[in-house]
Amino acid sequence: MVNNKTVNIIGGGLAGCEAAFQLAKRGINVNLYEQKPIKFSPAHTNSNLAEIVCSNSLKSMDEATASGMLKSELEMLDCELLKIAKECSVPAGTALAVDRDKFAQMVTDKINATENITVISKEVTEINVDETTIIATGPLTSGDLYANIQNLLGEDGMHFYDASSPIIDGETLDKSKVFTAGRYNKGESDYLNCPMNKEEYYNFVEELVNAKKVELKNFEQSEIFEGCMPIEIMASRGKDSLRFGPLKPVGLTCPDGTKPFAVVQLRKESTESSLYNLVGFQTNLIFGEQKRVFSLIPALKHAEFVKYGVMHRNSYICAPKHINNCYQLKKYPNVFFAGQISGVEGYVESITGGLLCAINVAKQLNKKQMITFPGVTMVGALANYVSCANSDNFQPMNANFGILPPLTEKDYKKYLPPELFDGKNINKVAKKDKKLAYTYRGLNALKQIVKHI
Repeated sequence: MVNNKTVNIIGGGLAGCEAAFQLAKRGINVNLYEQKPIKFSPAHTNSNLAEIVCSNSLKSMDEATASGMLKSELEMLDCELLKIAKECSVPAGTALAVDRDKFAQMVTDKINATENITVISKEVTEINVDETTIIATGPLTSGDLYANIQNLLGEDGMHFYDASSPIIDGETLDKSKVFTAGRYNKGESDYLNCPMNKEEYYNFVEELVNAKKVELKNFEQSEIFEGCMPIEIMASRGKDSLRFGPLKPVGLTCPDGTKPFAVVQLRKESTESSLYNLVGFQTNLIFGEQKRVFSLIPALKHAEFVKYGVMHRNSYICAPKHINNCYQLKKYPNVFFAGQISGVEGYVESITGGLLCAINVAKQLNKKQMITFPGVTMVGALANYVSCANSDNFQPMNANFGILPPLTEKDYKKYLPPELFDGKNINKVAKKDKKLAYTYRGLNALKQIVKHI
């Protein structure tokens, strides 16, 4: 069924372009608004659409990785930008990396040649909630539009973070070095506590203070320290400063009755997942240094980091309060959010949001029931995360196995061949094979959905 209504897409980045392609091939007219070349954000320089600003890597294609699982699902959903990325790929081992200039040019040329898409070079500063609209303006949303969205959603509508803490997979913690407790045994025991003795603590502080840091861009340097202090800066003010700050041991006792010298606390990211946030660990260390230094915390020696801490300007909505798992505003159902402004992080994750928004916008316009993607799929898990995470400490998330429901013995039997799982001992399944089971489970569930799209 073809609907003659026009959809407004605000933002010509990865999410906006994928949404435009998906709507156009469903016979729906699109006005794609992009402020370039009239106006550029501080991070953009190329006048083409779908400009990739940072790394040119779209991460791994290996199905035993979360990123590879997501790409396999997007291929099943006929993702257009993934096709273009493969056409202009450059050698990068198992990763999908692109010639970024060629990629942006190819996307722009194809958008301009696609029937039903009209590109309008204009800065949009106000959203008409009576018109079907996908907002895909990214983490550097312009000031006037940012203010308008904030006004639509209320004072808790938008977040702006200067620094965020790393997130780890709780299943990879050393459980023998962790205990659950609230300070002074008050309230619920919502935190995991990772104790450190005197030697461990001072060694950690020494490595933290001397670790390599990311160089900030000019437009970030004047903004970055206003809201939250990076842990390495705090540590540089005195070797015991962290023990009187985020690592204070006051009110906590180890299960054996001893008092810890310092304590790192972990807070759960959402009730459905095994992901934990390192409380107070906002940081500007380079990713490799975060892994090296934070692994000195005994309980985190073998921890997997699903998201490293970052420091940069990043505008995004407090998604769990305002959107459902179709990326649709609860208050204004004609309005959808896609890409990083919705609370996902990463190139392919942004593309995913644009694709899913387009699918459900098309359903809405044709008066059909919108599709909720299964939580066992990576596309569904991302949608569930941004709509259901803890809104009190919500921060953007990329694809990772920690946001998926845990595998059951039945899953291992169904999705792994006998040579990978003997049907008896789950603990003997190799780590990579466990991840393959996640992927195969997700792809099987997605097959049942694709026929209805």
